[in-house]
Amino acid sequence: MSANSTASPGTRESLLVRLKDWGDQDSWRTFFDTYWKLIYTFAIKSGLSEAEAQDVVQETVLSVAKKMHEFRYDPGVGSFKSWLLQLTHWRILGQLRKRSDMVSPAEPLPERAGETDFMMRVPDPEGNALEKIWEQEWQKHVMDVALDKVKHRCNAREYQIFDLYVLNKCPCAKSPKPWE
Repeated sequence: MSANSTASPGTRESLLVRLKDWGDQDSWRTFFDTYWKLIYTFAIKSGLSEAEAQDVVQETVLSVAKKMHEFRYDPGVGSFKSWLLQLTHWRILGQLRKRSDMVSPAEPLPERAGETDFMMRVPDPEGNALEKIWEQEWQKHVMDVALDKVKHRCNAREYQIFDLYVLNKCPCAKSPKPWE
């Protein structure tokens, strides 16, 4: 693997390096807690059922685990975000193939024997749509992680003010000036 791995705002390089150690349960828990919802939501928005999306989460995390020993941080090669998208997308396609295998004959009909191979080479017109969904989910994911950190660094009243004024764009009531 050429480890497309630029550490994005949601992925610290130090975490990615620690994931090389299969025995580092804390780092793997952090990775899972950070990414499971992103992967799951993307799978759901790609048309999978809840059970299929859960399988995609498990298979994607397992795939990351299997490939991390080859991981090399190289921001010039690509981003971790793109690599994770690719792994997730392959797992989603695998779930969709399983679905079609359940409703189609076990053996392809002779006149259609090579059709799947050809179809796999045709660019997916929905590819851009899926990338847009991934990007939207990634941005939401980064915001959720950041908000969670903010929430834990301030008191409840300060966060509520921030939430109402900044996130929900509620106007502040005019208060009288103390000198009036």
